[in-house]
Amino acid sequence: MASVSVDEAMRRAIELAARGLGTTSPNPVVGCVLLDADGEVVGEGFHAYAGGPHAEIVALAQAGPRAEGGTAVVTLEPCDHTGRTGPCSTALVQAGVSRVVIAVPDPNPVASGGAATLRSAGVQVDLGVRGDEAEAGNVAWLTSMRRGWPYVIWKYAATVDGRSAAADGTSMWITSEAARIDVHALRGTVDAVVAGVGTVLADDPRLTARNLRDGSLAIRQPLRVVVDSSGRTPADARVRDGAARTWIATAAEVGADPDGRVDLPALLAALHKRGVRAVLLEGGPRLAGAFLAAGLVDKIVGYVAPRLLGAGPTALVDAGVTTIAEAIDLEFVDVTQVGPDLRITALPRKREG
Repeated sequence: MASVSVDEAMRRAIELAARGLGTTSPNPVVGCVLLDADGEVVGEGFHAYAGGPHAEIVALAQAGPRAEGGTAVVTLEPCDHTGRTGPCSTALVQAGVSRVVIAVPDPNPVASGGAATLRSAGVQVDLGVRGDEAEAGNVAWLTSMRRGWPYVIWKYAATVDGRSAAADGTSMWITSEAARIDVHALRGTVDAVVAGVGTVLADDPRLTARNLRDGSLAIRQPLRVVVDSSGRTPADARVRDGAARTWIATAAEVGADPDGRVDLPALLAALHKRGVRAVLLEGGPRLAGAFLAAGLVDKIVGYVAPRLLGAGPTALVDAGVTTIAEAIDLEFVDVTQVGPDLRITALPRKREG
């Protein structure tokens, strides 16, 4: 096999890391490629599930004795603590690896320190190779660990004129089956799906990740969270059906804001303590507006159907904007056609001051 560059190996490691999206939380996604002393790939690995072997351990097992004198290329700084598995930094030293190339340092104070341990053992450590790409692939976990609350994605579906339902309240279906399948795939990548009690009362959603073609449930289900200030969720609501874990988050349990509603920063902090690193905010328009007004949304994924209604509820209500100067500016990062619909991915731009 021909030798590959460290840059090429890191690109491959980032691809490997993505295979763990949706199954590793509360741990990060990580990919690793091991090169022998001649620069040939002798081992690959990714972190597949929480509690399972880390990417470096999988790659070392493949490489065997050929790891000695080689280079480990890894998307995140090797861990330096013993949890459900041992420290990867020690495993790399014991395998005789001479160089470790890291894309992103570990922000978790419990697990960080691997680079220092490696250097103290005489291993060459290089940081920052394809760091932006590795950061993007692990953005939810990294963001959550750095600030102490989950990465929040607001998902909405609407017509071209921004309506989420017709004037009579009907909303099934605004978007196509292809878009709905895409949404269920998105649900499978997060730890919690959040909706307001108004949406539960109006639509009685299940909020599960499913195969729409046969209705079967995905093996891993996100936590279902109903933001319900005064505990109005019916006992027979489908979110209570036992198909997935459900938390009815009330103001009495979480804490109340000045208006008596669930305090949203406190809600996110509580979710983080439960191991939630990525949240999908699905409904409804007032809850989305409250999250946006508070600056708590990190990414927006909108499914826009090629339809016009002209009247009916809008996808967003009261986001704290009263004049054009207060508009929440967005940066479009992707526009993709999904069936007949458009999936628009955008990032809210941070307001100055």
